[in-house]
Amino acid sequence: MGNRLITGKRVLVTGGAGFIGSNLVEALLKQNNHVVCLDNFATGRPSNILSFSGNSNFTLIEGDIRNPNDCSKATDNVEIVLHQAALGSVPRSVIDPVTTNDVNSGGFVNMLTAAKNAGVRRFVYASSSSVYGDHPELPKVEDNIGNPLSPYAVSKYSNELYAGVFSSLYNIETIGLRYFNVFGKRQYPDGPYAAVIPKFVKSLMNAESPVIYGNGSHSRDFTYIDNVVAINQLAATTDNPAAINTVYNVACGKNISLNELFEIIRDQLCILNPDLKNINPVYGEPRHGDILHSLASIDKARTLLDYFPVYDVISGLREAIDWYWNNLK
Repeated sequence: MGNRLITGKRVLVTGGAGFIGSNLVEALLKQNNHVVCLDNFATGRPSNILSFSGNSNFTLIEGDIRNPNDCSKATDNVEIVLHQAALGSVPRSVIDPVTTNDVNSGGFVNMLTAAKNAGVRRFVYASSSSVYGDHPELPKVEDNIGNPLSPYAVSKYSNELYAGVFSSLYNIETIGLRYFNVFGKRQYPDGPYAAVIPKFVKSLMNAESPVIYGNGSHSRDFTYIDNVVAINQLAATTDNPAAINTVYNVACGKNISLNELFEIIRDQLCILNPDLKNINPVYGEPRHGDILHSLASIDKARTLLDYFPVYDVISGLREAIDWYWNNLK
């Protein structure tokens, strides 16, 4: 993977107390940046950023991207924005589309506007593999998308459309990153909208059978958090004009089924607790809005951003399970 890092900059990470955001904050502080974190703690956790609170290069703004004044305050004197703040989860958006739209679409426009007004040079934002919707092609290629299947997918696609308009109208450099099932440290299993990997890990650690929605043949391109941290920095620092004002898949370029995922996690945990080897999943009804298969082409990111993921799903799971074993007991 390319080794371009953000150093010596004032960087805003929205959603900086969340799973992905806090990992970005941690990396940026280690690289001698001043990091501004904007978070309203709706889904972010104070514990995720507690260790940064004594760092003079860390500024926390407790605010909401739905509030334009908070966005303006957070972007003051900032050179780079890494926009991670959002209400995630397809099921959550199906239950409450209004709030998903307010945060993910309305809040996004507020952040873009604040960044434009503040003269921010580069605006890198989290999009999602959900924008591919019902398009049948595998692997997913950036230029070919289908009809969105959830309000969450609509909100993320609207981000890409707004970013394109702001780039052409206001000369702000934007790069969208379509995340494919990111996992790793600080991704917690609590709540009804938790991601599948921490939920599987927690259930097994508790010697309980995790629930798989559907028959387990659904497949995903799981992506370890360190790959995501790296590509955010590659996107923020590229000076290739062809690489700017576009979107990229962020993944490993390989997919596995949920049944396979369960077996890998169980095998890894059995190294730590052999008694788990006889636990099997239980199966529930498929969830509305879920796509069947997800697999990314990462050729565009390789070519234009020099993105070569260091972690595949196996090596990433080893790191993640080690973190869970030490932090979820």
